Amino acid sequence: MVIRNSIFKKLLLLCFVVVVISCNNSNVLELATRGKSNYEIIVPSESSELVKFSALELQQYLLKISGVKIPIVANGTENKKKSKIRLQVNAADEHQVLFKNSEKDLIIRAGSDTALKNAVYEFLEIYLECKFYSPTVEAIPLHDEIAIAIPIDYKYTPEVTTRTVHSSLFYDNSTFAGKHKVTSESFPYYVPKARVHTFHRFIPEEKFFKEHPEYFALRGGKRMPTQLCLTNESVLNIVKDSVASLFNQYPEATVVSVSQDDNTQYCQCEQCSIIDKAEGSPAGKTIYFVNEVAKSFPNKTISTLAYQHTRKAPKVKPLDNVLITLCSIECDRSAPIEEKCTDFAEDVIAWGKLTSNIRIWDYTTQFTNFLAPFPNLHTLQPNIQFLRDQHTKWIFEQHSNHPSELFELRSYILAKLLWNPDQDFNALVKEFTDGYYKEAGVHVRKYIELVHEKLKEDQDFYLFLYGDPSQAFDSYLSPALLNQYNQFFDDAEKAVAYDKEIVARVKSARLSIDFAILEACKKGGNEQFSLTLKNEKGAAIANTNTQERLESFYATCKREHITLMNEMGFKVDAYYSSYKKAIEVALLPNKAKGKKVCLLTKPKKYANKDPQTLTDGALGGNNFYANWLGFEGEDLGAVIDLEKVEAISSIAMAYLKVTNHVVFYPNKVTYYGSKDNKHFVKLGSVLNKDPLTKKTKKNEIQYFNLQFLKSDARYIKVVAESMKQAPYWHHASGSNSWIFADEIIIN
Repeated sequence: MVIRNSIFKKLLLLCFVVVVISCNNSNVLELATRGKSNYEIIVPSESSELVKFSALELQQYLLKISGVKIPIVANGTENKKKSKIRLQVNAADEHQVLFKNSEKDLIIRAGSDTALKNAVYEFLEIYLECKFYSPTVEAIPLHDEIAIAIPIDYKYTPEVTTRTVHSSLFYDNSTFAGKHKVTSESFPYYVPKARVHTFHRFIPEEKFFKEHPEYFALRGGKRMPTQLCLTNESVLNIVKDSVASLFNQYPEATVVSVSQDDNTQYCQCEQCSIIDKAEGSPAGKTIYFVNEVAKSFPNKTISTLAYQHTRKAPKVKPLDNVLITLCSIECDRSAPIEEKCTDFAEDVIAWGKLTSNIRIWDYTTQFTNFLAPFPNLHTLQPNIQFLRDQHTKWIFEQHSNHPSELFELRSYILAKLLWNPDQDFNALVKEFTDGYYKEAGVHVRKYIELVHEKLKEDQDFYLFLYGDPSQAFDSYLSPALLNQYNQFFDDAEKAVAYDKEIVARVKSARLSIDFAILEACKKGGNEQFSLTLKNEKGAAIANTNTQERLESFYATCKREHITLMNEMGFKVDAYYSSYKKAIEVALLPNKAKGKKVCLLTKPKKYANKDPQTLTDGALGGNNFYANWLGFEGEDLGAVIDLEKVEAISSIAMAYLKVTNHVVFYPNKVTYYGSKDNKHFVKLGSVLNKDPLTKKTKKNEIQYFNLQFLKSDARYIKVVAESMKQAPYWHHASGSNSWIFADEIIIN
């Protein structure tokens, strides 16, 4: 029988997990009794190391539970007087696990060595109630007796057969990954050097572009090294040679990715465009190309992406040894895929009609802010169920890898649902929070339940992987709700004050709310959430509550070895330093604060396109959603009216850099002064001290600060010189670049 419903599993526990002294011996397998056992663990002769490991794990956990070390012996050397726990690799399906009894013998059987390991952990969880919460936290019951009711007849075959959760908890701890039946690496079976976005690896721009621009994408009449020209015969031959070389270097690997680079600047030459039009999707020429590569390697798998511009299925069928990786990057995470990402759902179904060899690349966290509240937990189960129902066998859930909001809980639940998508989700959350946070668990759940409830109430909110908590300050992260969430975590800490280790787990869980509150303080607008306050004389002073929260946030990150804020490599240390800088800036006197701004160029995005963003006193965060004005493909021009002639000697203005999103610092910022708003005198220019290079990846903030001799002016004009377009080597080559600007400070 295949067990899907977790309620039914609980009934199994009631029937089978009988750990009591009063058992009727004829109706149970009595594996251990008061420090003794009449059982042996039998492994096949000539067992693999993995089978031997599985036997040792079973032995060790039985020892932890009962204090009895049951011997492990090879098949054929067993003691005939003893009962057996037989580990066998001979099930009908290679992924199947089953447990049964044969009289007093317990049989744990699976279809492969890996499945046998899964079977052992499944047995420990279902029949012996072992719980594995994190690599360092597990719950193992202690009993004088282990007695399991018979008959035993449990059989389960997971429908998702390759399960990956992109979490360092599993990658850094292969044993823990095994306990949750997920892979211990992000790309199992792949050649390490060719996992994803490989076009530039096979034909690097540095080596080929100058002499062979025809190998690369034609865009607007120009060749650009953004993607490859997939109808060029030489490109095909070079890629085939490269793939052959990689398989020779890594003979044990079975998969190589031949896939587009991470941009949408695909080739639009005549030949490529003809195929795109005929196939109804740019994926058409990709599949033709990849099929040709795959023909040369019939015993290997060639993986490619259905991602962004190639996500829509073409007409041409992929060969049987072509693996299609479908990516859901554009989806709104505020609701399940079938509700708010119907285009992707339709694409999954369409690809499923062309091939059964599909790998899903799903996304489960906010990559611009790992530690931000991201209330998408309610979508995880329906999404996995939908993908399972489309007969997807391979699912890669791209979590943050590095620690993020409720990291342990998310890793746990994703792994559980990939193994069995039909488990009781709420029971899973309760199981983990009660086990990992103990008495604090109920308070953590209150936060989880309320933040998800408030998001659901806001039907128009778009929960995006590349969003920012500032977008939700009028929604599920309003000041009143932030206060409520904060109280939940205060209560959680009090509930476990007796145990420093559990308090530390709670402090780690509350990082997301601390981060959201810190970001709300940058925006200001009320005394509670602000960088500064006013003393009795009306002078600005630092808000000590904000400072204390920043220090607590930073200390928790340090203690938990949390180093990254986002996928762009922005470090916690840099966030801490930039936040302290923001407090310093907020304390500065500023003649421009609250003054009228006239824009000479129009912003395209964010901060409601409000010119007053530049003088409103709210400081931009480390993401372009957070109080920044965006200008696309042109210089920034603005004039600030100080309302009267002022003696000034310094001007500073903040600019944001997010390189992979084509947000660059201006090349130069020039400041001018005027008394009449007609005749302006140049006060000076500031050059960008951090020029863009290929190695520039971080998102940072730079103040273009000019000091000059004291000058009288009422109007200050700012001209920020844009790069206009991304450089030829950037993944967005040919696209307009952005300037994002914020607070101007004049003194």
